[in-house]
Amino acid sequence: MKFSALSVVSIFKIVLLLTLGLVAANNAGEAQLRGGTGGKDLVNKRKYFWPWDQRRYCIWPLFRCRQPDQPPAAATSPPPSLPIPPIPLLSPPSSLPIPPIPLLSPPSSLPTEPIPLLPPPSSLPALPPLTNIPTGLIFADIRLAVVYPIIQNFKNIITSDPLGITKTWVGSDICRYKGFFCDTPPNNASATAVASIDFNGYGLSAPSLDGFIDQLPDLALFHANSNSFSGTLSSKIANLPYLYELDLSNNQFTGPFPLAVVGMESLSFLDIRFNQFSGSVPPAIFTQHLNVLFLNDNNFVSALPSSLGNSHILYLTLANNKFTGPLPRDIAKALSALTEVLLMNNQLTGCLPYELGFLNQVTAFDISHNKLTGPLPFSLVCMERASLLDFSENLLYGMVPDMICQLPNLAKLSLSYNYFNQVGPFCRNLIDRGILDVKNNCIPGLPSQRSVFDCTNFFAMPRICPYSGTYKIIPCKPHFIH
Repeated sequence: MKFSALSVVSIFKIVLLLTLGLVAANNAGEAQLRGGTGGKDLVNKRKYFWPWDQRRYCIWPLFRCRQPDQPPAAATSPPPSLPIPPIPLLSPPSSLPIPPIPLLSPPSSLPTEPIPLLPPPSSLPALPPLTNIPTGLIFADIRLAVVYPIIQNFKNIITSDPLGITKTWVGSDICRYKGFFCDTPPNNASATAVASIDFNGYGLSAPSLDGFIDQLPDLALFHANSNSFSGTLSSKIANLPYLYELDLSNNQFTGPFPLAVVGMESLSFLDIRFNQFSGSVPPAIFTQHLNVLFLNDNNFVSALPSSLGNSHILYLTLANNKFTGPLPRDIAKALSALTEVLLMNNQLTGCLPYELGFLNQVTAFDISHNKLTGPLPFSLVCMERASLLDFSENLLYGMVPDMICQLPNLAKLSLSYNYFNQVGPFCRNLIDRGILDVKNNCIPGLPSQRSVFDCTNFFAMPRICPYSGTYKIIPCKPHFIH
């Protein structure tokens, strides 16, 4: 009997411990699903300069971002969910009988009107009536109910979804949809709204974004790098009051520059590189209070505006377009804060202004594949932080200032495919070390130079640069005399 009693007590303790462990595990899992320390609700709390995931987003502006190393099967299954019974918004009075809820829509003979889940506060604008919402869906906030049909309509026009992202766009819990993130809108601390969308690297295809992002009134960030979205950009995005980051890079957008973004006071980040936009770029975009402006790898045909000198932009790329005309003389004022100046593969003409020497923060300066002419200004000596200088594929000529070849951090200096005809001893040392590339010039005694015929024809034409007296000025060395 003692043995039997001991066994009963032991079994009771074991069952009790197992029950407590299962309850604790269940509570932990529910807390994690509801957005614990790693939940999506923290994503939009961040508002530092680079808000994307550094591990899978290319920061170098001339790279196309690749898709993440993620097997399609891992992305197709929706996130796990706990069975949480729907909570009615208002409890009916106990004195009245509760009618049964029909599973099907009421007969057509009875008039039906959409009823909002909660009456909006009088201080906020009235939201549009709710339509196209299946019976039985309960939303955490009326703002989510309003955008639900907008998301579903966009889902219906998506023609390619290689990672199965849209399979998670089911049900009323929009904040758990893959690529969607919720947060508190600025005008209502007790509300929940779709604040951020991140489609980077998903490979989605759709003929247009019209009727989607421009209809999400609380949207603050939209990132869609490396997809196949096309069409033009709706002018209605100018009505989004909180949008401060817009990334449409590496897609298939066409048409003119999206004029709707010009004058958007909230916008601080605009990335439309690697698309097929064309035409001119409005000068006003350069004086807008943007931190980032990436326009490279499109088909823009425009002169660099004189207003560039009033720019507040910290990160700017214009490469691989068809920008024309000379470099503005106040380019240093415009780009003085930049560490990388990338203007290659355009149609820039004229002579290099000596004011380039004021770009003393530059680590990379690439103005190759243009139609620039004239000598190199001595002021380039002031680019003491530069590790890359590329002036190749232009119409530059004259001597290569030996002082430029003494820059302390220089790792690559390319002057190839020009018409330089003289180099000094320091430059010859860099040639021997593979740092300086001067092939296809007119330098006597060096291999891989242009033919005498090509050089003679080039120098037979008179070439004069305005402000030629400034070419020997070195701003960082005011007492230098050459």
